[in-house]
Amino acid sequence: MQRFLKHLVRAFFIGTIIYIAFMAIYYFSGDLGSQFNIEKAWLKYWQNMIFSVILYFSNAYWIEYVLRSYKSRLFTIKKFATVITGNIVFSILGIFLSKLILAVFVYEMSFLDFLNEQSINSYKISMLISTAIALIFYAIWFYKYRQENKVKEQKIIAGTASAKFDALKNQLDPHFLFNSLNVLTSLIEEDPYQAQKFTTSLSKVYRYVLEQKNKDLVPVDEELNFANTYIKLLKMRFEDSIILEIPDCCTDPEAKIVPLSLQLLLENAVKHNVVTAEKPLRIKVFEEDGDLCVTNNIQEKRVVKKSSGVGLKNIQERYAILTDRRVRIDNEASVFSVQLPMLTKKVTVMEVQESYMEDKRYQKAKEKVEAIKGFYGNLIAYCIIIPMLTILNYNTTSFPWAIFPTAGWGFGVVVHGMEVFGYNPLWGKSWEERKLREYMGNED
Repeated sequence: MQRFLKHLVRAFFIGTIIYIAFMAIYYFSGDLGSQFNIEKAWLKYWQNMIFSVILYFSNAYWIEYVLRSYKSRLFTIKKFATVITGNIVFSILGIFLSKLILAVFVYEMSFLDFLNEQSINSYKISMLISTAIALIFYAIWFYKYRQENKVKEQKIIAGTASAKFDALKNQLDPHFLFNSLNVLTSLIEEDPYQAQKFTTSLSKVYRYVLEQKNKDLVPVDEELNFANTYIKLLKMRFEDSIILEIPDCCTDPEAKIVPLSLQLLLENAVKHNVVTAEKPLRIKVFEEDGDLCVTNNIQEKRVVKKSSGVGLKNIQERYAILTDRRVRIDNEASVFSVQLPMLTKKVTVMEVQESYMEDKRYQKAKEKVEAIKGFYGNLIAYCIIIPMLTILNYNTTSFPWAIFPTAGWGFGVVVHGMEVFGYNPLWGKSWEERKLREYMGNED
């Protein structure tokens, strides 16, 4: 019922606008006649409302149906031609029904006489008006659809970096835990006492993992300290089979790297290489040209479980989100090395989004300037072309046909200006801001 009432109000509004426009045309052209009065004006108004309401409803429900059925596929040539044909058919039926109601039920004309009086010419004006209104509606709906799609697209882009980064970080918990449990399983069989110490140390290490998982970057010094702690865990199992050269601190205290990246590299080195007293694994961590380098001698295991691809790929993808500097991997004959960029400026996903939003603000400002230029171009064209059409009308015929483009285009210029400069006589800025605050404050 509420939907029906909304349609009814819109039908009366559109019908009233059309009626006023035609009355203005008849008045300026002198076609109203001396016998025209308020009573006749009201009679013509209600007759016009019959046409307006029936034509509106016959087109409105058809438009709702095609929008629901076709959506974005509506504006293909074939489908749009079908849709417009449907509007024309429903408009003809609506005009016929309106004329029938007026002639047979209001003026008590016989149905046969009514049919005999029908001609194509009597449908032309109503057909043109209803088709023009339908085309305007489709144009507005298409513009609104495009704008909504742009907003959705930008929201998706804005959230992609954060969502992807969170997903990558969340991979680390099971990855680290499963590998640590594998080490613990081996220790339980080999040295139960060391397994107990390993379990205690593991809890401390894992606390660090949990603390760092929500951070985008951490100081290099923290990662170096954590790497030393982690190697101590590994040495409980491998003892002197692992030789680690690692600096105590970074030369730049402000330098940062992706959290747990150093631990992942150490873990991979142990996972993929033979670690024995006869063949010790030598891992070296050092700085070089703004990178933190991790190298190890290659002594591959003959049987290695298929890699899950989480380690190196995870590090590369997280760096790719945060910076243009890339993780470099060199797999030579005897040495495997990875170079992690040390970022001297703190870069976070939030800053990536802020940078993105700054670009969007620039784009929005640019679009605003383009819209203003477009409006002034429209206004200048109106001021030049309309006088030319008026002069042409004056010199060719007594019928003031120039009033149609003057009124129609003029209305378009006014609406264009209101849209560009954000003015709305019904819902102004204060109303908009008030409603925004109201809905933002509504927890529901």
